[in-house]
Amino acid sequence: MRGEIIGVWPETWREIWKPLTEHEEFGDDLIPDLYREFVPEPEQPEQPAPQHALNDDGELTHADDIDARNDYELALGSYKVERSSYEEIVSSGATGHARFRKAMKEKLQGELQTVEIFEKAHEVIVGYGDDDYTNRYFLSVEKFLQKYSLRYDLRRPFSLHPTLPGLFSRLIRELRHYADRDASLHALMNEFEDSIRDLGKVPTSGRIKTSIQKQVNLLEAMGRNCPGVQPNTNSLGRMCDEVGTWPHDKLKIAMKNLYGFTCDYPGIRHGGTQANAIRDIEMRDLVAVSVLLAGFSPYLTDQINSDIVYGGS
Repeated sequence: MRGEIIGVWPETWREIWKPLTEHEEFGDDLIPDLYREFVPEPEQPEQPAPQHALNDDGELTHADDIDARNDYELALGSYKVERSSYEEIVSSGATGHARFRKAMKEKLQGELQTVEIFEKAHEVIVGYGDDDYTNRYFLSVEKFLQKYSLRYDLRRPFSLHPTLPGLFSRLIRELRHYADRDASLHALMNEFEDSIRDLGKVPTSGRIKTSIQKQVNLLEAMGRNCPGVQPNTNSLGRMCDEVGTWPHDKLKIAMKNLYGFTCDYPGIRHGGTQANAIRDIEMRDLVAVSVLLAGFSPYLTDQINSDIVYGGS
């Protein structure tokens, strides 16, 4: 499950909109009102004024004017068809459901649009002035988010807020999208994900070390492509000094220390220093280090849009 509304949008009809249309008083009004809210009215094209002289009979003679008139007539014909369809839908009540569903599907370009649709629909429903109906919509959306494990908190009066699990899952997905655009990164991402799957039911310390190593390899390859990193730089530690993305030196030092751990702990990236290992590595270390390394990734590349990570796209 991606945790995003857009992935399960077709289910909103059965779970949210259709039950609301069955309301005795507002049911027939809801779909036309939502359609007006989300779909702008067709605009009539403006008739072009001739740019050249007419003949004695008042007719166009210049090719540019004739082309402009023909384009206008085509646009006017399309407008009349669109206008007729629009008027039919907004006055159709219950019979416009299929067209509404089609229009909403066409409108969705990303996760942000799905959130906007829910929030604007709340404004429409509030306009009916019925607290019970408004609350019914709120509870329907809340139940929908919970049923499909969507990564949002719904707060009153009505606003959707990304959760921490949603933030992290989008970050990982953006990393995957970036890696998929580059053959070498794609291979390294696959190796890292395979190493996680290979932990199996009995995650040995050796397998945990391999997973951490594969993730560092991926981040190192990403950092090599980051603006500011010199062509001959081949270690993640040096890349941290060159990327120029840190808001504070302490964050850079934290990342360098984390990288230092992977180099110094025996068997992760190098032979390491056995005397510095306090205990054998275990699952808690895989969880903690993997999350930390992934969290630092936006500093090591300019290919991750943090606004999309937070709000969706």
